[in-house]
Amino acid sequence: DVQLVESGGGLVQAGGSLRLSCAASMPRASTYCLGWFRQTPGEEPEGVAAIEEGGTEDYSDSVKGRFTISRDNADNTLYLQMNGLKPEDTAMYYCAACTVPTYCVAGSVSDRGLFGLRGQGTQVTVSS
Repeated sequence: DVQLVESGGGLVQAGGSLRLSCAASMPRASTYCLGWFRQTPGEEPEGVAAIEEGGTEDYSDSVKGRFTISRDNADNTLYLQMNGLKPEDTAMYYCAACTVPTYCVAGSVSDRGLFGLRGQGTQVTVSS
């Protein structure tokens, strides 16, 4: 059963914007910490942003001020608004979920041991 499904990726020019979505279908999805991480081939995954059930947000330094994470608990959807995109933002973007609020920080989202529930990813490509 598919529990996290991302959408919204694509090709955009540098300076442009994209909005990623992640539909969550696991039971009590609104109670999870949700987040985004990204990965490029041959590189370690990077946690990008996380948001608690109550809406507290956390970001990596690399995206702070450009990306905004949000969630709609009514329809169990997670978003990532990405503005001011740079070529170095090119990656596969994944949403992930965790049940432990203590771990709800951007840097933890890429840790499979903490955020074991994850989607299949959506590709973001930023051209220069």
